[in-house]
Amino acid sequence: MEVWGYSLLSVLLFCTAIVGMLVIDLYAHRGDKAVTFKNAALWSVVWVSISLLFAWHILLTRGGEDASLFMAGYLLEQSLAVDNLFVFMAVFASFGIIGGLQHRILYYGILGAIVLRLLFIGAGTSLLVAGDFFAAGEWVLVGFGAIVLWSAWKMLQGMREKDDTDEIEDYSNHWSIRGVKRFIPVWPRLVGHNFFTWQNGMLYATPLLLCLVCIEFSDVMFAFDSVPAVIAVTQDPFLIYTSNIFAVLGLRSMYFLLAAAKRFLCHLEKAVIAILAFIGFKMLIPLFDLVSVPITGQPFLDLFGIEHISAMASLAVVGTLLATGILASVVFPEREGDEAKA
Repeated sequence: MEVWGYSLLSVLLFCTAIVGMLVIDLYAHRGDKAVTFKNAALWSVVWVSISLLFAWHILLTRGGEDASLFMAGYLLEQSLAVDNLFVFMAVFASFGIIGGLQHRILYYGILGAIVLRLLFIGAGTSLLVAGDFFAAGEWVLVGFGAIVLWSAWKMLQGMREKDDTDEIEDYSNHWSIRGVKRFIPVWPRLVGHNFFTWQNGMLYATPLLLCLVCIEFSDVMFAFDSVPAVIAVTQDPFLIYTSNIFAVLGLRSMYFLLAAAKRFLCHLEKAVIAILAFIGFKMLIPLFDLVSVPITGQPFLDLFGIEHISAMASLAVVGTLLATGILASVVFPEREGDEAKA
């Protein structure tokens, strides 16, 4: 029996790993204790190790090409999600969520992400299938490429705006929050780790629920950017979904590391923009094939010998850009004046 062309063993292995680790994670972080840097580092190593083990399983059962596609999708998702984690920091600051309550929100946010990513990836790959049916599959990829390039442009504009202002965006009046307030009254203070509270005979939502809703909607908006980017690497639904989920789960643990190292990774966002630009270009290759050199009449990309960017090449480019962003942050750290501004 196969699911998305993969053996039932691979599907069961993936589901068992995810469910088992979520249960262990919930037990390990019971009591809403603040997540220490050491604890976050340990869990990050655990998630990365499990992801690598799953990649090894794909290597053994499906071969090197699929394993490379999985790792390329995994690394790409991790790279792009860094900017989303910075948004999470701003959301937590807006609602005054600190310590172990941050882990509680991120944990329950994972459950929503697992379902939402399945819907997004299913919709994206279905569009490709429909496009292939009507002999327009490459044009669907071109459309996704335009979305990715637009995301890169938005990030670049956002980075410039952050450089021009000292203000941190306030998410407490986000449109998703206004929507929740239309359906249920909100208690003005946190009540332990509860998402709801009974007060004066009425059911109220707490700021913790509002924060969770805002985190989930932020993740939905991020998925609009990241899922098309991963589809540029591979159109295999199983590889897209598994690499996506392993990356998302690992990044929730890495959030606490990133929060501590934020001011030391000043050039990482530039690397993410460059990665998006590369992925967008990769998806627009069918469009460039229509452009001919005036004199010879040959396709424009033939001048550079570019017909297809392989999974290994994509993995190498994404890894190199990410490493360059980290190295640049170490070699050219943020100046004290800029740090005070941030």
